[in-house]
Amino acid sequence: MSAPDHHDPAHSEDPVEAVTQHIPWVIPLAGAILIFLLAFIAVKMA
Repeated sequence: MSAPDHHDPAHSEDPVEAVTQHIPWVIPLAGAILIFLLAFIAVKMA
């Protein structure tokens, strides 16, 4: 009895892996936008 083949080319990519590879770009970008919006609100209200 042979071991099952886990490298099936017909298997689609994991959606979680597709998202997690973009996290190093998305989190700092979202932080920069948030800081900009908070600063804009603070200047507008002052």
